Amino acid sequence: MPKKVLLAAPRGYCAGGDRAVVTVEKALELYGAPVYVRKQIVHNKYVVTRLEESGAIFVDELDEVPEGATVVFSAHGVAPSVHAEAADRSLKTIDATCPLVTKVHSEAKRFASEGMQILLIGHEGHEEVVGTMGEAPDHMTLVESPADAERVSVDPERPVVWLSQTTLSVDETMQTVDRLRERIPSLQSPPSDDICYATQNRQAAVKTIAPACDVLIVVGSGNSSNSVRLVEVGLESGARSSYRVDGVDELRDEWLDGAETVGLTSGASVPEVLVAGVLEWLAERGFGDVEEVTSAEETLVFALPPELRRDMKAAAKAATS
Repeated sequence: MPKKVLLAAPRGYCAGGDRAVVTVEKALELYGAPVYVRKQIVHNKYVVTRLEESGAIFVDELDEVPEGATVVFSAHGVAPSVHAEAADRSLKTIDATCPLVTKVHSEAKRFASEGMQILLIGHEGHEEVVGTMGEAPDHMTLVESPADAERVSVDPERPVVWLSQTTLSVDETMQTVDRLRERIPSLQSPPSDDICYATQNRQAAVKTIAPACDVLIVVGSGNSSNSVRLVEVGLESGARSSYRVDGVDELRDEWLDGAETVGLTSGASVPEVLVAGVLEWLAERGFGDVEEVTSAEETLVFALPPELRRDMKAAAKAATS
């Protein structure tokens, strides 16, 4: 049989990730360098390096940002305390939080205002989890796994609802939810599934190609939750082996030993140029037959943050007057 590549679609940038990266690019054009960014704008090493070369400065906390400077909040969202600190230090803020993450924040605030207990399914320390928990810390308990679900305790006299980090594995999340429901029959669900469309679609695409793959390659950084999950989903769905790489430099010839079909996908914060590099590397090794396997069409586009659009409009008006 000829060697071939099954190229998963959809893959790569989601609407929220693309919006966040473009936000930094437009801020640099509009305000000039430097523009500060709290945390990585998206979890991708290549993207962060490219933006640094254009004048972005990435910081862990706001105390590293000079007073009065411009700072962009990452796609993963921030707690209310971060907004308050920025205001105290007279920072010009542009909030690039993914609108789907903002939706989860809104749900957390609403449920807390109604006196509900909130079980947040997610990974401790992930920026999205830190930001979401900051909305209602006194009402929220983190549940990381089905094992955690065995141990969590709630007040039986108060209503309880679950929320989730948007970038988790769909299957992993529902295993935790099912275990919670066994222990807490009154557990309520959010009004809609909070795992984002892009996470679900990329996992579904991997499930489609994995059974036919001797090797599955996932392009994405190690701190990208959705990229790491794609490796796991691939193995669970039938791929004989699966590897995550930041880019072509991390690929290994021995991975292809005995392989006839290679699957390829990328996480939701990965530009297509990195996938193109992997395809070129595979073609050089005899895997030049590429079949794109599409499991869903994505058309969603998010508008840029309103504060950035306002300043872009003002700049355009000034340029023509």
